[in-house]
Amino acid sequence: MTNPARHLGLTGLVLFGVAYMAPLIVLGTFGVVAQASHGATAGSYLLALAAMLFTAASYGRMAGLFPVAGSAYTYVSQAMDHRLGFMVGWAVTLDYLFLPMVVWLIGAAFLHDGFPTVPVPLFVLAFIVGTTAINVVGIRVAKSANAVLIALQLVVIALFVGLAVVFVTGGHGAAFDAAPFVNSHSGLLPIAAGAAIAAYSYLGFDAVTTLAEETIDARRVVPIAIWMTALIGGALFVLVSYVTQAAHPGYGFTDVSAAANEIAGMIGGRWFKGVFLAGMVVTQIAGGIATQAAGARLIHAMARDGVLPRRLLGQMHPRFQTPTAAVLLTGVVGLLALGLTVESSTSFINFGAFTAFTAVNLSVIAIAVKGARKGLFGWYLAPLIGACVDGWLLTQLERPALILGGCWLVLGLGVLTYLTRGFRQMPPALHMEEH
Repeated sequence: MTNPARHLGLTGLVLFGVAYMAPLIVLGTFGVVAQASHGATAGSYLLALAAMLFTAASYGRMAGLFPVAGSAYTYVSQAMDHRLGFMVGWAVTLDYLFLPMVVWLIGAAFLHDGFPTVPVPLFVLAFIVGTTAINVVGIRVAKSANAVLIALQLVVIALFVGLAVVFVTGGHGAAFDAAPFVNSHSGLLPIAAGAAIAAYSYLGFDAVTTLAEETIDARRVVPIAIWMTALIGGALFVLVSYVTQAAHPGYGFTDVSAAANEIAGMIGGRWFKGVFLAGMVVTQIAGGIATQAAGARLIHAMARDGVLPRRLLGQMHPRFQTPTAAVLLTGVVGLLALGLTVESSTSFINFGAFTAFTAVNLSVIAIAVKGARKGLFGWYLAPLIGACVDGWLLTQLERPALILGGCWLVLGLGVLTYLTRGFRQMPPALHMEEH
């Protein structure tokens, strides 16, 4: 008899995963990827897609073995060691802490491009104060509103791509050629540097694992949904970045953080630039609320688990029943955005993501070795390729991101040492869901 709580099928899971990836983000970060890749944005997204497909296959295998609301922390703990799993979970918290910051920075950059007399820091502060207040009082964006926002993103993307195609074919000196993938100014290292940033757009393909307990035949459906989500999202990112790069060859922009807004005005005039700006800002507002709420929930859960100060961060507001202290902490961390760029903050996020992705790939190999699994490519070579590519992209991140990520891991190791009494006890369980 089918469990009535399990009501999701493959289509529903894939739609959820693609929506979670926020398709419009490919235009939100277009400028920084174009600059890093020296005008080979589509090449960077294609390289990132290759890495994500291998990693998605590994997530799928682990989700098939552990069909519960999963995460890299869970998979590494089960496949290798609970202490190593704790460290991977600790690394992933960087994603949660910096995701709202990136959302706020992108929104502020686009608003500043539309209203240049207002300084970027003022817009950033407005985002932080507004979303923090909303999350403190517990107002949530309804599912119906989220559906409208996703539809709005797809409409804006369709208009953008259509206008870009018309622009390229309209005799403006642009052309559809191989330059957006590789050109005389780009090479493997610039494309890899762009891919290390472009991977930010893929974050969330693994989110379908959080719905495993609501999925019919989860062991079979969830792995397929993970892979299809990464493939569909990646194909969309490659297409949009290719057409956009073809319309605007090179990587010179007035404001690299809001490059797509500049291109929107170039291909569609003032009316479309206004439409695009409105769509981008509305998306960033909703994204800021959701990502800050997710980060606050993780901090609150870690405090209840005893990893963080329970009395300070593990309490709920008596009136609003929200983790107020955790929400305020994410807002305070967000103030770092006043001194960061979209590129640097994205790199901080991708440090945690690439660490987790590498560990999940290695977990598949560990499971295969323990269980003597058959299938040389699926259980050994594919995850090894995924781990190597993810690890290599990790090294292509900005130096400050590597330094901060390294310091964060050292701090996590200190916390783990304390919690396990010098590794003599098991670490506490982390009740976390990725992204």
